[in-house]
Amino acid sequence: MRKFDDSIPLKLLKAREASMNFFRPVLQEIPLTEQQWRVIRALYEYKELESKQLADLCCILSPSLTGIISRLEQQGYIQRRKSTEDQRRVLISLTQQAIDMFERVSPTLEARYRAMAEQFSDENMALLHDLLNKLCKIKP
Repeated sequence: MRKFDDSIPLKLLKAREASMNFFRPVLQEIPLTEQQWRVIRALYEYKELESKQLADLCCILSPSLTGIISRLEQQGYIQRRKSTEDQRRVLISLTQQAIDMFERVSPTLEARYRAMAEQFSDENMALLHDLLNKLCKIKP
């Protein structure tokens, strides 16, 4: 068995923590959790999604997403509506309040992203994106 410190899952967790340290302070000021921000970010880009689509995009288990959606709805950030084509489908989207908040906060988060890239280099960032995309496609 490989050494503990050579574990790829462990290195990925450490890399996630290192990268999230750039963004957490900004999210704490809003205040939103990382998962709540991920949901808002996905809905900002995709406009309207079903819960299952949102869970898949955001890598959040459906039971956890249910609570996140409820809290975001209570905060006035998301709204739900029944599909006109199929009343069983519930579509989730951002409220204007969430859109305004996203547009106010995203430049600060983008600046944090640039700060991370400056330390890591544009070339390494591109390589990392490529390698992570390839890693996400492998099958057990």
